[in-house]
Amino acid sequence: MRVATYYSNSDLRLEDMPVPDIGTGELLVRVEASGICGSDVMEWYRADKVPLVLGHEIAGQVVKTGADVNRFSEGDRVAVTHHVPCMACHYCETGHETVCDTLRSTSFDPGGFAELVRVPAINVDRGTFRLPESVSYEEGSFIEPVACVLRGQRQANFRPAASVLVIGSGISGILHIMVAKALGAGRIAATELVDFRLEAATKLGAEAVINAADDVPARFRQLNGGRGADLVVVCAGAPEAIEQALAAVARSGTVLFFATTRPELSMPLSINKFFWRNEVTLTSSYAGGPGDLRAALELIRAGRLPVADTITHRLPLAETGRGFDLVANPHDSLKVIIQPQK
Repeated sequence: MRVATYYSNSDLRLEDMPVPDIGTGELLVRVEASGICGSDVMEWYRADKVPLVLGHEIAGQVVKTGADVNRFSEGDRVAVTHHVPCMACHYCETGHETVCDTLRSTSFDPGGFAELVRVPAINVDRGTFRLPESVSYEEGSFIEPVACVLRGQRQANFRPAASVLVIGSGISGILHIMVAKALGAGRIAATELVDFRLEAATKLGAEAVINAADDVPARFRQLNGGRGADLVVVCAGAPEAIEQALAAVARSGTVLFFATTRPELSMPLSINKFFWRNEVTLTSSYAGGPGDLRAALELIRAGRLPVADTITHRLPLAETGRGFDLVANPHDSLKVIIQPQK
């Protein structure tokens, strides 16, 4: 089978690999849609692991089932997530499945930028979801990233009517805008440096957009009656984005650090300003749990999240390298979907 093997953001090679053998409880899935995630282009995170086949936002069709698979059959349309928790450890039992050791070690074989993937039994059990006929493969590939957003906003104690500021309007920021709107947020504003993405943020749910080069905290307060944001979601890893978020959050508000930074980045923080009189909460989130994935599928099925509207590029497997360039160097791109069967 064909795979797109990652060596660096500028070096993805179309190669051949044997079709994986499946065992008891496993599935073989033909990948129809595989989204490129912002984390896929973090070269510093991949440098000591290459070469490898990436891609973890996938939807496709079951082509083979292993022994003891009862919930799925050949021909089923499914979405599959690569990370699944054990559901039995301390973290899982206390509602923190996404810091479970098992979740951080599970995956499928080889990755979504391939014609076929082997889905291990544990992923079949708690990370594979049958797609309703009304949900396309492309929409199904959004279940994992939307679940991450849902879990992040839950971690940040999002509440209806809250004012929301999203720092960075790449695909993660756009999904945060869409989810916040679907869940009943009050005023939603977004920042970005790229004009194309500012326009996308407006079309997909932001009431106001602010160029990230402006005085973001001051501009948001002008829009919000002099108050900061109840929830600030940081979807950009630049130090300036973090500084803007900390300056823009309201008293009693929450800053959700959703994007990662380079590992060497550290920043000073005023303990008194944030944690004494102003009762600001700083939190983070990683991945999504099984419940988040089910909720994501339902929101998409119900038409509450028009995720297909974020897709700017659909590329065949042979053009995965171009897709990575579009994500790593965005100008007129938002969501890039790889179609491995083309």
